[in-house]
Amino acid sequence: MKSAIVVFPGINRERDMALALKAASGKAATLVWHRDSALPDVDLVVLPGGFSYGDYLRAGAMAAQSPIMRAVKDHAARGGRVLAVCNGFQMATEAGLLPGALMRNAGLKFICRNVHLKVANASSDFTGHYQAGQVLSVPVAHHDGNYFADQATLDRLEQEDRVAFRYCDAEGRVDDDTNLNGSRRNIAGILSEDRNVLGLMPHPEDATDPQLGGTDGRGLFTSIVEALS
Repeated sequence: MKSAIVVFPGINRERDMALALKAASGKAATLVWHRDSALPDVDLVVLPGGFSYGDYLRAGAMAAQSPIMRAVKDHAARGGRVLAVCNGFQMATEAGLLPGALMRNAGLKFICRNVHLKVANASSDFTGHYQAGQVLSVPVAHHDGNYFADQATLDRLEQEDRVAFRYCDAEGRVDDDTNLNGSRRNIAGILSEDRNVLGLMPHPEDATDPQLGGTDGRGLFTSIVEALS
């Protein structure tokens, strides 16, 4: 599996993502500068986490207008896989790769800690190594992670089984008490209509090494490698 990670000003998780991809695939990811207009020949493109352009205007809004995003959208339109994490998820919604928007956390505070996620869809290229209903522990680090979409969009995501992850507690309970940022229906990650784009707020790349506190994120990278190799 060949992969590329797009680097924007203010991004800070591209190296973490590169390490996770190398550990899973055995191949180094190519780092692509956001001002470039073309992608290398790859199977997977990653929009990583951080604070592109300092989150000015709206988180991800300025990065979504970078020249490379036209190539990213073309890659997705051809069926290429796109993984959009945290700020990358925000970019993906701003660029129209995924529906909805990421707003300020309900508590208006930056959240940086490990959270529990419930696997809602275990049949995508990104989640096939997990079991439906499995509970994961993965870190988050965001101020604008409150997923919003209108009722019709939320219903369509549910009906089409495109909710990938939900915030929950250690027992897998999903309700208002286990919703850390106010996201509609506890949504932590969603899939595109063709299931080739995944956007999620938590950072699976930072849950791939026991020395970092856990390995529950490994399954996502193993899933991608197995699907694309």
